[in-house]
Amino acid sequence: MTSTLEDALAALRRGEAIGLPTETVYGLAADASNPEAVRRIFALKGRPADHPLIVHVADAGQIDRWARDIPEAARRLAAVFWPGPLTLILRRQADVPDEVTGGQATVGLRCPDHPLALALLQAFEGGLAAPSANRFGHVSPTTAAHVRDEFGSAVPVVLDGGDCQVGIESTILDLSGATPRILRPGRITRAQIEALIGEVAEGSASDSPRASGTLDAHYAPRTALLLMARAALVAEARQQQALGKRVAVLAMAPLPEGLPGIALPADADGYAHGLYAALRSLDALGANLLLAQRPPASRDWLAVNDRLRRSAAGAGWDQEAT
Repeated sequence: MTSTLEDALAALRRGEAIGLPTETVYGLAADASNPEAVRRIFALKGRPADHPLIVHVADAGQIDRWARDIPEAARRLAAVFWPGPLTLILRRQADVPDEVTGGQATVGLRCPDHPLALALLQAFEGGLAAPSANRFGHVSPTTAAHVRDEFGSAVPVVLDGGDCQVGIESTILDLSGATPRILRPGRITRAQIEALIGEVAEGSASDSPRASGTLDAHYAPRTALLLMARAALVAEARQQQALGKRVAVLAMAPLPEGLPGIALPADADGYAHGLYAALRSLDALGANLLLAQRPPASRDWLAVNDRLRRSAAGAGWDQEAT
């Protein structure tokens, strides 16, 4: 059964969680001002209660509803990159539920660049807390079918907005401290941000707030996954096959001859778009081991390498081959 905007609005107003398409990944969305509704998200995902959520808003005019002491840099970035895959960490308003912020003094905000998400947010006239619509730590969903596979009847309302355009989660930029800091890389790059607001740092500092999707192990298939250079991957696959093991390969196009698996485009944006769908498809094959070709180490591959590293750390084996 296809869910409509009216179905989604009714469910949100009842305090339920829904599947929401965005340009990054599908979210598990609920009313961000309703603590009980937000707790349902945590229960469905099996997510730790101190792990903060991102609040999705209809436009930059809603920043002041959720945040205070807003730096000019935040407004400048929102004017350029919203709607879009950039999350801003700001000091929270006092009435933002602790369930949303993980009890922290900050809140993450973004405006998604998807017509269904924006239409819903405008009609709802409020913010939606919406982490990725998957069990905690598992591969993020990029289609409505992924959400249904993950939750089934537990999330009856899922808006189908097609394949996610970007395919990996938003860039997270912390603006709550003295130095702007990228806590999670994404489609919006450090260079794009610095062109607007000047120098920013990368990676968490000792005083950085906790942020979504920054655990060492995350975005993981259930099958063990190793990251390897292409030549080493081919040799490892042959060796595993000789031992009677079932292997599947995630490669940059073309797929190594004679090996089962999926080849993704050799450009960073194209690869990111297909990454999570590929990991889910490979995970469903019943292989003993997944072998992923390590992409280039250049800055345009930073976000993809971040997701692959966390995927490998969370998937069966906590090692990375060379």
